[in-house]
Amino acid sequence: MPQTLVIKIGTSSLTQPETGLLALSTIATLAEVLSQLRSKGHRVILVSSGAVGVGSARLGLTERPKSIALKQAVAAVGQGRLMRVYDDLFTTLQQPIAQVLLTRSDLVQRSRYLNVYNTFRELLELGVIPIVNENDTVAVEELKFGDNDTLSALVASLVEADWLFLLTDVDKLYSADPRSVPDAKPISLVNSIKELTAMQVQTGGQGSQWGTGGMVTKISAARIATAAGVRTVITQGQYPHNISKIINGESIGTQFEPQPEPTGARKRWIAYGLVPLGKLYLDNGAATAISDGGKSLLAAGITEVKGEFDTQEAVGIFDGDGNEIARGLVNYSSNELQKIRGRHSREIREILGYEGAETVVHRDNLVLI
Repeated sequence: MPQTLVIKIGTSSLTQPETGLLALSTIATLAEVLSQLRSKGHRVILVSSGAVGVGSARLGLTERPKSIALKQAVAAVGQGRLMRVYDDLFTTLQQPIAQVLLTRSDLVQRSRYLNVYNTFRELLELGVIPIVNENDTVAVEELKFGDNDTLSALVASLVEADWLFLLTDVDKLYSADPRSVPDAKPISLVNSIKELTAMQVQTGGQGSQWGTGGMVTKISAARIATAAGVRTVITQGQYPHNISKIINGESIGTQFEPQPEPTGARKRWIAYGLVPLGKLYLDNGAATAISDGGKSLLAAGITEVKGEFDTQEAVGIFDGDGNEIARGLVNYSSNELQKIRGRHSREIREILGYEGAETVVHRDNLVLI
């Protein structure tokens, strides 16, 4: 049965670790595997890192650029060269591809979010493999995905994919970094992300010299994707044939089970498409009412308001211990909330001088994280 597959390949798999030059044999095998999957009727999207790494090698840089301006310039050099390599390989296999460059702002506005969805749908209907990357050349820091693991999870959520494959430089998730902890235990199946906390998995920090990811970003991506009902796999990028084997039922890599009741499309947009502009801290009663009772957020339960935001903008919602428990769209600006936080809903009219909404965040616009 045809399925929708999103495959993300990291810089560490696309390039040779010593030189930063492209690992052509891996890329050629990947193109072959994805073309075969397409010929079997599967819808395929490739999220590819590597523009900064390729640009750095082309310009003779010995390490990844640190300043934003230099990184954006290097990405502009690398992206064209990377797409040329893909185009040559896929053309040889008679498989059409398309370049799709996204910034976070493409997902923040609901209309643009739906437009991106429609573009993907049309490309997949045409039998094209979209090759997606963050538009590093124009993205501003506040509106960056931060890494392509997050981008791939958002794309998988957007198109309601069946599978998200995160191809990386390790064969699966371990209880600690196997490169530095010899007795780290492999993890083949994760039923829910909460399990990893219980197992005290050590995720480490940044990935390779040339990449921005690390295991922590992959687990974060799995959280986004599984909430959308997408089965997520971490497996080794050097062996792209693993993708077909995994789809056919082989137990390779680490698989994250999708949530049995995925979050709806609009709530996924609120939770992961939007960039929270402020933070609301709650007392214990309000935090419990939202986490366990599925209630709306009222002004009475808010203890602190941080950031500047307007009505209908996104905020993060935190419990008293500082843990983010939800995200939502607010019915009041930050200025209004500073005046009415901790007060009963019936007092709002008297405090503000006009009739406001009874809820600060209605449960229809609130998503548990």
